Amino acid sequence: MGFFERLKEGLEKTRKNFTERIEVLVGMSAEIDDDFLDELEMILLSADVGAKTTEKLIDAVRQAARKKEISGTQDVVPFLKKYLVNMLTEEGQRTRISGTPTVILVVGVNGVGKTTTIGKLANYFHLLNYKVMIAAADTFRAAASEQLEIWGKRAGCDVIKHAEGADPAAVVFDAMKAAIARKADILFIDTAGRLHNKANLMNELEKIHRVIKREVPEAPHETFLVLDATTGQNAITQAKVFTETAKVTGVVLTKLDGTAKGGVVIAIREELGLPVKWIGVGEGIMDFRPFEPEKFVDALFNTDK
Repeated sequence: MGFFERLKEGLEKTRKNFTERIEVLVGMSAEIDDDFLDELEMILLSADVGAKTTEKLIDAVRQAARKKEISGTQDVVPFLKKYLVNMLTEEGQRTRISGTPTVILVVGVNGVGKTTTIGKLANYFHLLNYKVMIAAADTFRAAASEQLEIWGKRAGCDVIKHAEGADPAAVVFDAMKAAIARKADILFIDTAGRLHNKANLMNELEKIHRVIKREVPEAPHETFLVLDATTGQNAITQAKVFTETAKVTGVVLTKLDGTAKGGVVIAIREELGLPVKWIGVGEGIMDFRPFEPEKFVDALFNTDK
């Protein structure tokens, strides 16, 4: 099964909650009136598209109907597809690889799949012949570094770690020195996902940033925030805390295959102004790919490609 088929399969719950309900509504409605738009609004909200984004989409449909850009309910799905692709498309590189090493900081709360994401990212770039290293700087979570070592072996890359409970900034210091000495192309840095409050999180990330910048002033080149798609709007709340404490450059969305709330992809882009850069649709090492808006929307609407 190719990735597009896995993506379609993974989005099945979201499709039943979102696009299939829109198609039923279209089939039952004679015209784009207030009742139709109210029903469409409820469907979008239940798929965790978010209030702000839902309002924008409803207004776009209303305006298109008023201007005769769409002539009836049968035009709503093609209109939404095109609109969503445009909304989700981001210009520029998906992941900025520049310098030796390129430093990628990975943040997110425990349980979202942060460690697994780093392992899969490391494997992805290793397969593209980049020399990859990992810094196990989440020293507070039992077995986090052991998990990363397992992923490191799978992905054929070195993992720099200290004992559990060690200072994360010290791990990052050693990892930066090692990455430079070994001429690594990419260094992924895992960070603690369980800090008691925003101030702790900010202090920890500031320390790590200072250590990174002493060695590579323009780094980190990317800061990826890992979010769990199954948490829907709670993921947006989590994201807001991290965007206030870190210069997040993009989102990695995991567990899309287990949720009816896949509309959160749209909410992240619109409500947070952040691009979704990578998505996970399964447990396998290859069930993880760069986010491609057109393929996502095609899978969401079950379009055959």
